[in-house]
Amino acid sequence: MLVIENCRLTWPDFAADYSMTVQKGALCAIVGPSGGGKTTLLHMIAGFETPESGKLAFDGVDLVPLEPAKRPVAIVFQDHNLFPHLTAGQNVALGIRPSLRISEGERRRIDEMLEAVGLMGFGTRNPGEMSGGQRQRVALARALVSGRPMILLDEPFSSLDPGLRRDMVRLVGELRRQRPVTILMTIHTPEDVADLADQMVFVADGKVLASDTPSAILGGSLAPRIAAATSNT
Repeated sequence: MLVIENCRLTWPDFAADYSMTVQKGALCAIVGPSGGGKTTLLHMIAGFETPESGKLAFDGVDLVPLEPAKRPVAIVFQDHNLFPHLTAGQNVALGIRPSLRISEGERRRIDEMLEAVGLMGFGTRNPGEMSGGQRQRVALARALVSGRPMILLDEPFSSLDPGLRRDMVRLVGELRRQRPVTILMTIHTPEDVADLADQMVFVADGKVLASDTPSAILGGSLAPRIAAATSNT
């Protein structure tokens, strides 16, 4: 289980104080207004931001003292963060070995992961030769091949057209069922993930204001606020 209890972060113009839990193996969708603290929450879990107080633990392990590279976390950003001079296969390989000194067995894992995200045969292509959706699939494959038990997706599909975005969300759901991994995904179109997520949390003003099933969140008292927030995101 991911446990976050009263984790506080402060800046001159913003303060956050997070409390929530996510069951191990769950898909948790994080929704809320732009600037409300969704990305900050993921950055804190990944180790890019350090809480001043509170508890942050996963599977019983305290994450706060661990530097980002030592945390059981892989993250996919909105802009996919691929290296343009490397092939798709090499970009995925970075999830295993930053040195790119890959064994034959690891190379098979990379090919299998590219196939899993629908990119079989794309391993030798450079990112510039691929569409936006394909590049995001490469970034997702890199996160999955790392073997980290928790994956953070920071609005990775927001720049895609609605049909492709829904396809990518469904792909995440399928891959999650095939592999024991906990996924937290920020998304500004909660309807795309309502049928797939186990949990949905609403983050605004640096706080988790609600955490429940998607149907309870989207049909509850916060529904008008969620609708207003996501329509302006």
